[in-house]
Amino acid sequence: MDVFTTKSGRVRGRRAARDRGIVTVLGLPYAAPPFGARRFREPQPTEPWDGVRDCTAFGPVSPQSAELPGAPSWSPGDEDILTLNVWTPADGPGDLPVLVWIHGGAYVFGSSAQPDFDGTALAGGGLVVVTLNSRLGFEGFGHVPGADADSDRPVLDADSGRPVLDADAGSGRPVPGADTSAAAFPDNRGLLDQIAALEWVRDNISAFGGSPDRVTLAGQSSGATSVACLTVADRARGLFRRAVLHSAVNAFATVEQAARTTAEVAAAAGVPATRAGLLAAPPEALVAATDRVCERYARDPRSGQRHYDPAIYGPVADGVLLTADPLEALAAGAGGAVELLVCHTTEEYWLLDAVGSSAKITSEEQLAAFAADFGLPVSLVEGHRERLPDAPLLDVYLSLYSGLLFAEYSTRLAEAHALAGGRAFLARFDRRRDRAGGRVRAWHCADIPFAFGNLHEESVHFLVGGPPGAADQELSRRMARAWAEFATHGEPGWAPLDGPAGNGATVRVWRTEAEEEADADRRPGGARRADGVRRMEDDRGAEHGFRDLWRTAGLPLLAP
Repeated sequence: MDVFTTKSGRVRGRRAARDRGIVTVLGLPYAAPPFGARRFREPQPTEPWDGVRDCTAFGPVSPQSAELPGAPSWSPGDEDILTLNVWTPADGPGDLPVLVWIHGGAYVFGSSAQPDFDGTALAGGGLVVVTLNSRLGFEGFGHVPGADADSDRPVLDADSGRPVLDADAGSGRPVPGADTSAAAFPDNRGLLDQIAALEWVRDNISAFGGSPDRVTLAGQSSGATSVACLTVADRARGLFRRAVLHSAVNAFATVEQAARTTAEVAAAAGVPATRAGLLAAPPEALVAATDRVCERYARDPRSGQRHYDPAIYGPVADGVLLTADPLEALAAGAGGAVELLVCHTTEEYWLLDAVGSSAKITSEEQLAAFAADFGLPVSLVEGHRERLPDAPLLDVYLSLYSGLLFAEYSTRLAEAHALAGGRAFLARFDRRRDRAGGRVRAWHCADIPFAFGNLHEESVHFLVGGPPGAADQELSRRMARAWAEFATHGEPGWAPLDGPAGNGATVRVWRTEAEEEADADRRPGGARRADGVRRMEDDRGAEHGFRDLWRTAGLPLLAP
C-alpha cells in the first residue's frame, strides 16, 4: 500500500494515472482551516488524526470566484483549504531533491489542482514534487486594521456572531486579554501559509523520499513574486536553498496602500472597515466585494494605474515579514546564498489581452494616458514604437505593459541578486510556432506546461496554441530537465549571470529546434546558437524585452 507516516498521522495516496511508478498524495493538510477563531490569523498547526487518512483527491481551493478548466471551484463552507500534494517515485532511493510549487493567479484565484501543475513528469525525472494551496484575496492579503474604532466591543465571529476565541484556546470560551493586536491579525497571511507549508516539508518530506536539505521553491506570476518575497524574508531562511521564478509580477504594497484597499472592499461589502466589520463579513461577501471593486476600476479610464489591470492585492511591506520590495531587498543582499533561476516569456501581456482582463488601448490619447499614469517617459514609448514599426498601437501598449509588469521586473530580480554576490540564471521563453508552423504567442503562462511536462492536458492547449507536436515535446523535455538539474545540482545547463542582462550576460532562450534553425538562417553566416544559449549584447526587440530602452528609462516599482 502507498501509505506514508507524517508528524500528524498516516496518509494513503494512489498511483499516478500517467505513470504507475509515481505515487500521488493529494489534499494533505499542512495547517488547520483558517476560519472561525483562526480567521485572518497566522496559520495554526493541523490536528493529528488516528488511522490512515485517505489522500487521493485534491483539497478545497481558497475562496475565489474563478472557475478554471480541470480544477475544482470554491463553494461557501469549504474551509479545509490549507493543503498540499506530493508526487514521489514509488521506488525512489530516498534523499531526492524537492521542488515546491506556488501557483499564480494575481493573488485572487487559482489552485494546486490545475492540470498544468500535475507533478507526475517531474517526479519521473527524479524529483519529489509538492504543490500547495494558500489563502488568496482578502483572506490572504487583505489588511486587517490594528484596532477597531469601537475597540471596547468584542470581535465577532463571521459565522456565529459570537466573540472570537483565541486560536489556541480549547475551552470554547472567549479568552480575557486575548491578543487583538495587529501582530495577531498579520498582513501577508498568504505568504505565512506558504512558510507553514515549507515547514511541513522540512518536517515531513523525508517520509516521502525527499531531502529537507535540498528544497527548491518555485512559482509563476504572483507565485513567482511570492517566491521572491520568501527569498528575502528572514522567517523563511533555511527552508529552501534554490528558487525558480517564472514571470514575477511587479506589484508590492505599503501598509497605507493596503489599508486603502481594505476601505474600498469593506465599502463594497457594506461593512465597516474595522476588524469586527470584516470578521462579520463571510468569505463569499469579501470575494464578491473584491470583484465589484475590480470591475469599477476596469470601467473607469480615469482611475489611474488600476484601470489597466485591476489586481488589487499583493504582498505588503508590513515591517515584520517584509520591509521592502523584493527587488530592493535582493539588491541589498537579502537573498543570501539562495540560488535563483528566473525566466519570463517574450510576449507576456498578450494573454491578459486575449482573455479580456486588461484595458484595450487603441488610440494615441489612450496610450499617452497609460504612459502618464505609470510615469513612463516619452522616449520609452517612442522606442517601442520604432522597434515595432508595422505593429498596431495595441501591440505597442502590450509590449510596454509586458516589460513594466513582468519581463523587466523579472530580469532585474536576477540581475540584482547576481550583482549583490548571489548566483542567478536567466532564461526567456520564446516559442512562437505551433506544430504546423503557424504563429502562436509566447505569452504569460505558456511556458509552465512545457516545464511541468503537461502538454498533453487538453486544458492547456489554449495557452500553448493547440495540441503539441514532436518539436514541442522535445522542448518540454529540455525545460523540465533544466528544472531538475537546477533543483539537483544548482546548474540548469548554462552559465549564471556575470553582469546585467544585455551587457554580454549569458541567457537561455527557450525555442523549438525548428525555430532555432530558422533563426540561424536569418543571422549573418547562419551561425546557430548552442542549445539556445546566447550572449545578449547585440540583440534588440521583443525577444529580449527591449532591455536597452528600459535600462535608460528606469523601471517604476508598482503597487497592486
